[in-house]
Amino acid sequence: MPELAGRVADDFETRMRAHEDEWLSPLAVRSYESRGRMRDEEPCRVRTPFQRDRDRIVHTKAFRRLKHKTQVFIDPRGDHYRTRLTHTLETACISRGVARALRLNEDLTEAIGLGHDLGHPAFGHAGEEALDEVLRERFGRGFQHNLHSLRVVDLLERDGRGLNLTWEVRDGILKHTGDGEPDTLEGRIVRLVDRVAYINHDIDDAVRAGVLDPGDLPGEEIELLGDTGSGRIDTLVHDLIETSERAGDIRQGDEIGEAMMSLRAFMFERVYLGPHARAEHARARAAVRRIFSHLIDRGEAVDEAVDYVAGMTDRFALAYVESLSDGDGAD
Repeated sequence: MPELAGRVADDFETRMRAHEDEWLSPLAVRSYESRGRMRDEEPCRVRTPFQRDRDRIVHTKAFRRLKHKTQVFIDPRGDHYRTRLTHTLETACISRGVARALRLNEDLTEAIGLGHDLGHPAFGHAGEEALDEVLRERFGRGFQHNLHSLRVVDLLERDGRGLNLTWEVRDGILKHTGDGEPDTLEGRIVRLVDRVAYINHDIDDAVRAGVLDPGDLPGEEIELLGDTGSGRIDTLVHDLIETSERAGDIRQGDEIGEAMMSLRAFMFERVYLGPHARAEHARARAAVRRIFSHLIDRGEAVDEAVDYVAGMTDRFALAYVESLSDGDGAD
């Protein structure tokens, strides 16, 4: 390899350490004080460990597949509906802004945001629930996309070698949902902003699809949070920043937090589990169950079948099911 030393490379870590000591909050994770990686490796001379993790995540196959995975609407025909990829980008963008305002580590926050949904299967939460159900029925074990996201970065990418990410990024990916909060404030930002992002952009998509009329939205919550998606995000982010600064932790104010959770409950009732979604969810669940059962019945190991199904995009899964109907086995 060519000699990579140079004036910038030689000074980079020293300058970054000095910048973080001057700028970051005492509560922030310092880039060169990570708990480390699963395997030792030579550091990059012109990127911090968390910047390096961010780049590794963005260059994965799993990240690229997110562009064809459902956020709310399965394989939508319009060009402007969100996908799992656009949700990921919106979450990472908002999270980074919150981290900057609180003087926390932006690069760590961004890396967690970009990696948090890498293990989400096709068809959104309907696909996740279907895979969980069939695994419990046949093997007495379940499926959670946050656990699978960690499996993707630890094992499945790079032909089984994994990405060898830092402990802090792995912790944030694992705990972005489910029981237990991330150990870092940066990870807790992503956990909360994930909801902020999906509730508001899912309202936008539901209105675009004709599933909701703006007048259907609950009046008190909209009056408090704002009558546009950008307005609601602005309100939620400002409240998150100010409340967290006072608390020394990542928190929402009681009133704003209750309004957001009420709006989330409304979305589950009217959109995520609403009448329009039932047929689509039934199609998604049937597809996942059929593909998984086909793979197991032909002799695939359970872990390999799970990895294959969870990695599918919407369109690939639908095409696979169609091929099974045609009798060619999709081998």
